Amino acid sequence: MCIRRIGARNLKIGIIGDIHGNLEALEAVLEALAAERVEQIACVGDIVGYGADPAACIAVVRERAGAVVAGNHDWGVVGKQAIDYFNAAAREALAWTSQQLSEEDRWWLSNLPLTVRAEAYELVHASFHNPGQFPYIFNLEDAGPSFARQRQDVAFFGHTHWPSTFLGGEPVQHSIQKVVPLDSPGKVLVNVGSVGQPRDSDPAASCVVFDTNRRRISFRRVAYDVEKAAGKIVKAGLPASLAERLFVGY
Repeated sequence: MCIRRIGARNLKIGIIGDIHGNLEALEAVLEALAAERVEQIACVGDIVGYGADPAACIAVVRERAGAVVAGNHDWGVVGKQAIDYFNAAAREALAWTSQQLSEEDRWWLSNLPLTVRAEAYELVHASFHNPGQFPYIFNLEDAGPSFARQRQDVAFFGHTHWPSTFLGGEPVQHSIQKVVPLDSPGKVLVNVGSVGQPRDSDPAASCVVFDTNRRRISFRRVAYDVEKAAGKIVKAGLPASLAERLFVGY
């Protein structure tokens, strides 16, 4: 675990993730977060994979994010995640992505931690339970083992590309509400959705604002130039399905 004093009280923190090489979506999200006067950025991983601008997205995240964890695609492209973990389109995209990265890019991805514990929150890509195995959290049963290992009251993750919140009170609840007040006992585990490849039938990029002063989490959707991002994927010779899914958000 990487422990950092990031995310002190009385801040607005933007949480992003699953960027997947989509520079148009990333830039639009960061612009929207800046307009909301977000003071810090954190990232739950999968900066690369699928999209046509992996190196540019790495550069932006390295410059803007104070805390970043590794996603399965980040590790896959540098050989730290077995290639047979991925489907055929993802494998093809990872092979192409690997050729676009510098040695410094690869070094940086290789050295990303699996978890980060900051002052006001924690980050993981998939689950705090066996984070290096990247298990999915889709439902309350999946969330239980992660809650058991979560150290902070508030934690953020991604991986499924579905924005939602798991509330670890009595009973544990699963919520898709857009604003989540942090006024109830129990841990909170927030899936921030995907910047670069949403899968909840909404093509707009997804991110979260964590207002530590007002004690609430707000989901944001940001429109971006989908046609430009998709066109780059096709031009790069990547699977056409990776471009087509951007238009439908799945």
